[in-house]
Amino acid sequence: MIQLIRGFKDILPGEVELWQQIEKVARQLFDDFGFKEIRIPIMERTELFKRSIGEDTDIVEKEMYTFPDRKGDLITLRPEATASIVRAYIQHKLFAKDPVQKFYLLGPMFRRERPQKGRYRQFYQIDAEIFGVASPLVDVQLILMLVTLFNRLQVPDISAHINTLGCPKCRPGFKSALQAMLMTVSDNLCSNCIRRRDRNPLRVLDCKVPACRQALKDAPSILDHLCSECQADFTEVRNSLDKLKVPYVIDKRLVRGLDYYARTTFEIQTGSLGAQSAVAGGGRYDGLVKELGGPQIPATGFAIGFDRLAEISGLQTSDYERKPDIYLAALGEKSQSLAFEWICQLGLAGIGAEMDFSDKSLKSQMKRADRLGASYVLILGDKELDEGKALVRNMATKEQTSVSLNNILENLKKVIYR
Repeated sequence: MIQLIRGFKDILPGEVELWQQIEKVARQLFDDFGFKEIRIPIMERTELFKRSIGEDTDIVEKEMYTFPDRKGDLITLRPEATASIVRAYIQHKLFAKDPVQKFYLLGPMFRRERPQKGRYRQFYQIDAEIFGVASPLVDVQLILMLVTLFNRLQVPDISAHINTLGCPKCRPGFKSALQAMLMTVSDNLCSNCIRRRDRNPLRVLDCKVPACRQALKDAPSILDHLCSECQADFTEVRNSLDKLKVPYVIDKRLVRGLDYYARTTFEIQTGSLGAQSAVAGGGRYDGLVKELGGPQIPATGFAIGFDRLAEISGLQTSDYERKPDIYLAALGEKSQSLAFEWICQLGLAGIGAEMDFSDKSLKSQMKRADRLGASYVLILGDKELDEGKALVRNMATKEQTSVSLNNILENLKKVIYR
């Protein structure tokens, strides 16, 4: 028997309905805030992710699914969505008509990392991006949207964590202070952190190795090195969150795992996932559009781990599972032929109808109707055909109603919708 590739999963009926409801709630929220859906390919040129995410990140160094095509060009299954959306924004000159654009995306991403609870090698994200607005107020709006979405999905024990990464003017001073501190704890750092210490010290703050995290507990904070513009920007973010009554935690260790972030960064964390507490995150990336060949246009966005979100949502799958409105228990060849015509016509009319296509007994068919959770059962056999009437049983109350076979579809609608 051929089985799933390790780190991949099937999303089966019984779980799909919950995913669909999460998508519905998310789409409604995005629509209310003026976002438009965008759909992008799952494969891109590898260079796109190296230039945007950063060659010193875990994603590019260890996790991407990269392979040569027949011409030898390196192709990568998308490990995240932002770079691809920026590429589309530039390639199609979406900024020409109006630089301010708001997009959202729902779809699969791919990273070859160690599978664990809520983390897969093919995983799904809900992604949102805003282009063309430099104001920190849109960062606040994104955080508000995330908190609102998680509340609507009844996710327990959530908290918004925020930080700033400064800008090219104030970050060098912070990097120097961080590098100096790292030199004093080098003996306690993993090999990856040692290698990144000089090339990209901010990545060290993102390390998940417990010994490294302990060694960095007294690391300097970017908040002590901000220039006046970044200080004012971060102050406006905090003040605006306060006005909107969005609680938050200032987290000086929050740098996110991608090189393109600057100034405001944020995460939504939950106590429902153990050590892997982040279920959504994002921030501002004002230089990425230009870095990938477009004009100098500010941008900000976030991504939500859909798989994790589905695990911790307080919504119940049973509340959204579609069950048959009616089950047609047909006995005999003539009854089955009529029942088949009726379930097709009922389906076209938006009424969920099922039947058994074998010649099982009435008792067996009633048991199957009960297993499917059908609201009603129509019982049809030779006797009912001769009399021109059939019985319809309410499966909840066990009440039975006689309906005429003349104009049967309208008669059934009256019973179901009464």
